[in-house]
Amino acid sequence: MTKIPDAAQAYIAGHRLDEVECVIADLPGIARGKAMPANKFANQKQFFLPNSIFFQTLTGGWAEAADEKEGFIEPDMILVPDLSTTSAAPWTADWTLQVIHDALDQSGKPVPFAPRNVLKRVVELYHKQGWEPVVAPEMEFFLVARNTDPAKPIEPMMGRSGRPAAARQAYSMSAVDEYGPVIDDIYDFAEAQGLEIDGITQEGGAGQVEINLRHGDPVKLADEVFYFKRLIREAALRHDCFATFMAKPIEGEPGSAMHIHHSIVDRDTGQNIFSGPQGGETDAFYHFIAGMQNHLPSVIALLAPYVNSYRRYVKDHAAPINLSWARDNRTTGIRVPISGPESRRVENRLAGMDCNPYLGIAASLACGYLGLLEGKRPDAQYKGDAYDDEEDIPHGLYGALDLFDAAEDMQKVLGEDFCRVYSIVKKAEYEEFLQKISPWEREHLLTNV
Repeated sequence: MTKIPDAAQAYIAGHRLDEVECVIADLPGIARGKAMPANKFANQKQFFLPNSIFFQTLTGGWAEAADEKEGFIEPDMILVPDLSTTSAAPWTADWTLQVIHDALDQSGKPVPFAPRNVLKRVVELYHKQGWEPVVAPEMEFFLVARNTDPAKPIEPMMGRSGRPAAARQAYSMSAVDEYGPVIDDIYDFAEAQGLEIDGITQEGGAGQVEINLRHGDPVKLADEVFYFKRLIREAALRHDCFATFMAKPIEGEPGSAMHIHHSIVDRDTGQNIFSGPQGGETDAFYHFIAGMQNHLPSVIALLAPYVNSYRRYVKDHAAPINLSWARDNRTTGIRVPISGPESRRVENRLAGMDCNPYLGIAASLACGYLGLLEGKRPDAQYKGDAYDDEEDIPHGLYGALDLFDAAEDMQKVLGEDFCRVYSIVKKAEYEEFLQKISPWEREHLLTNV
């Protein structure tokens, strides 16, 4: 039987557990599910939700005929708790635990379009080759003033000094201190949930923060990012501000990324396959980078899933505009950080913080996996400022979806049923977006054309 984590047991020690939240991530990464009394949870081994939650757009609409094979009849899927994910919900008024669930169909097979199952599928492909993928995500986000009117621009939050958070203060300790009470609650919530933070820094944007997580198993790390997004939002609300994971929330400021570091370990020897016996770079290291270069365009729709996502890919704004690679060069889309041979890794700098962490990590690992199988060499290492190189990232969601739809090899890795549903839902979201008229259009087109 899976053991409930020590942090969860410590949280409820001496208290009567009131409620359990049964949660699952939908396509955008929103926590869906149901809450129930603790005694009911203890007496049930599985729960049910309609699988239509994976056909729902971000705005609450529904993608028509998303399930073409069965018709849109909303069959129930079975939710099975993964007790290893049991975690406190320390912001609630009573003693509550949350548990991430896996989605199975009624025959007991994984639901193919559940994001956690997509990531598990990719990890299992690595395992079949004798490899253990290891990842370390970095999370960037903004703390902003409450914004209750979508027609108004987003503004930085007010710091404890009574002044708005300042931009261009990267790595400033005093800038972090400006919103110290929010950071304190983030630490407290994370400790209660048993989540380990490797570091918190001020980023370049006004009120922009980065949290680094320790490297580890891809599914576990995706679970942690999923939990972190929720706890960070709750910590911000306690202090009359919002935490946003939009890729580009404020005009003229940098965007927010979820940089993903990858290394691959041989399951038999425990050695990093990117480093040879003498510590040099191996063929596998270069094949992984080539996989990134050759296949990342086909999964940009997963790494940059919304129309706003593409505002982040702007020259000289701390986000990549191409698929160049280099060592210790933050202008490239693919970066090799400084490290010793045992921790040699490849960083994908393209993923936005608005992506679903399960799908973002799955897509990134899928590119490297195909590269390892194909055995190709990457382009030559880029020398200098990669912003001077040509752009080769899709400029919008629809173009990214065209590449995604045409990528047959990638669809076999991620799962064809998932890819079909994801594409239909994202196109439905884009069509909803086209129904809205923006302030820019009213300002410049109303009386001028």
